[in-house]
Amino acid sequence: MFSYIEGKIVEKNPAFAVIDVSGIGYGLNISLNTYSKLENQTNIKLLTHVAFKVEATNPVGIEIFGFIDEEERTLFRYLIGVSRVGMNTAMVMLSSLRPQEIYKAIANEDYKTLQSIKGIGAKAAQRIVMELKDKVGKAFKDTDKLVEAYNLNKEEALSGLVMLGFDKARANKSLDKIIGRKNGDTLTVEELIKEALKIL
Repeated sequence: MFSYIEGKIVEKNPAFAVIDVSGIGYGLNISLNTYSKLENQTNIKLLTHVAFKVEATNPVGIEIFGFIDEEERTLFRYLIGVSRVGMNTAMVMLSSLRPQEIYKAIANEDYKTLQSIKGIGAKAAQRIVMELKDKVGKAFKDTDKLVEAYNLNKEEALSGLVMLGFDKARANKSLDKIIGRKNGDTLTVEELIKEALKIL
């Protein structure tokens, strides 16, 4: 089955994208998290999860879900493994909060944050935490380290740009734009500054 789809984006909106691969258009359900990272990109690689839909009118229907990175796809698969949490609910969750925020909420048993998502009530939040806390423990720890490194790199890059004479608010906006790109959150301080200088 498909592991990923790579090609030209011919259509996109906050919930759906069509990718042309050698003349075949693949329609993928995406989250707002993924959509936000497709800005200004014409070619993209999305990791996939393929589901079979059983319906009276279309007994062999296939639905494809696309994800910007492995972190998001893994979380989606964790979520749909929870009893009574379907694929649509999982996508709503990924569109309401960033994956890191969901990992953190589960790890910290933060029911209030989970219940802030449309369709997630008290019982659903409890099931999600109960069934996933152990699974996301390691993933959350790794994610937390990445978030800390990202915050530190951004702050150092922002400080460097200000020292070079750029307006802080404008420099901060430029860095956010760069980090929002594919793999932007893995750039070093030097790389962030170089990229920012191109658009400031």
